[in-house]
Amino acid sequence: MQSETTEVLAARYGPRYRWFATVTVMLGTISAVLTTTTVNVAIPDIMGAFGIGQDRAQWLSTGALAAMTVGMLLNAWLINRYGQRRTFIGALIIFIGVLIIAGAAPNEHVLIGCRIAQGAIAGILQPLSMYTLFRVFPPHQRGTAMGFFGMSVILGPALGPTLGGVLIEHFNWRAIFYMAVPVAALGALLGSMFMPEREEASVRSRFDWAGFVLLCTALACLLSGLSNGQREGWSSDFILSLFALSAVSAGAFVTWELVAPQPLVDLRVLANGQFTCAAVVAWLFGVGLFGSVFLVPLFVQTVQGYTPLSAGLLLMPGGLILGLFMPFAGFLSDRLPTRGLIISGLVCFALSSYWLAVIDVNSAFWTIAGCVMLSRVGLALIKPSLNVTALRSLKPELLGQGAGMINFARQLGGAFGVNLLSVMLDRRTFFHSDTLTAMQTAGNTGTAELLRSMEALLAQAGVSPDARAPGALHFLGRMLYAQAYTMGFRDAFLITAVIFTIGLIPAWVMGRRAVLR
Repeated sequence: MQSETTEVLAARYGPRYRWFATVTVMLGTISAVLTTTTVNVAIPDIMGAFGIGQDRAQWLSTGALAAMTVGMLLNAWLINRYGQRRTFIGALIIFIGVLIIAGAAPNEHVLIGCRIAQGAIAGILQPLSMYTLFRVFPPHQRGTAMGFFGMSVILGPALGPTLGGVLIEHFNWRAIFYMAVPVAALGALLGSMFMPEREEASVRSRFDWAGFVLLCTALACLLSGLSNGQREGWSSDFILSLFALSAVSAGAFVTWELVAPQPLVDLRVLANGQFTCAAVVAWLFGVGLFGSVFLVPLFVQTVQGYTPLSAGLLLMPGGLILGLFMPFAGFLSDRLPTRGLIISGLVCFALSSYWLAVIDVNSAFWTIAGCVMLSRVGLALIKPSLNVTALRSLKPELLGQGAGMINFARQLGGAFGVNLLSVMLDRRTFFHSDTLTAMQTAGNTGTAELLRSMEALLAQAGVSPDARAPGALHFLGRMLYAQAYTMGFRDAFLITAVIFTIGLIPAWVMGRRAVLR
């Protein structure tokens, strides 16, 4: 029986096949990434349900993003070994099972484990979808194809928080894991009809287990060290040992991949200067993007007192802007210099983050929503242009590795960004808290007046004289921490803006290399 390759399916369905394949991979990718950032609006509820702090709760995002990076590197081997159809359908079936387990998780350990599995599946599906669209569309339409791919990758997490907020409002946080099940099931069904099978001419390769273990060890130690450093002490033997083991494992991974007969990552793609610059931009882009997506819902819920539904609605206008603008941006990337589009997108993100760096508890809904909308315009400009620029410079036999590598760079930046900004939020909050506390001296007339006013209010409320002064001091302490927490968020957003600004450098170099080719 003839294998249903891309050519066979294209001959069977004609020009319509491109759109059948597009809808199929978009459903699969949206279902996989839908819960990636949706969980951010549920973090306060999950923290309360399991009695955990922010240092453990951030693993719900970091663990998924880290696993996604590893999953992306598995993509090329899985396609070569099992073909696009089997990989696509198998990944979605496993994903559905993990979603059901996550919805019934009895503790945070099971939930974090499920989140890691979800991230790995999403990591496999994203470059698989990207690779499929790059194969079924002709060269002059690949920018448009990357626009639709970018929409499928980003539309899920852009609109997911709003859907998650609605579900939490009417049910509870567990419902957010069930909403992607029907989308994944439909994607698997369509995949059985429209995804190509394994190419008969391709040679099956062995899996690089040594490289896989070394990479997982490096990532796990690095992220564990970053997430536990604040609690254990950055100069403690435990944290320093984790960082040392991560560095050794990373060095061993690179060395092994250069000599392995069938490497997990074909580092030849990095010999292409244009692709390397694109990978650096993707990494910096991931740091800022996923870090800011983690911070915004956390800020409006913990500082401004938003409900999960309100936090989701805050992100909805940006998601709608993104969904409308992404295909148009892909169309532009086929007709305009990609360097200008990428630089414009980075500038939009930097301006959005600078704007967020001045918000406080009184900032209006539409002020913050406007910042998010500006960043989504930047995202739409960057995503298809960056993918097209990166893959256009590679030889056909390196497309699978290139698709995995460019997505790997972005997701690795995302995992690092969430962890880094979570750590910086804690450290800067403690710094500002200590600074503000040191200013509360006997000579501070403003503080003295506040304490007198609070004691008078407590007296009017019938509080005993012995409890009035401690009550006023407790109120002062809460005010100082709230102000310090707000200032910590401001610093974190400012760091994000700096990261996007730094990304302008490799984006400019990448554009020059593209012109010289």
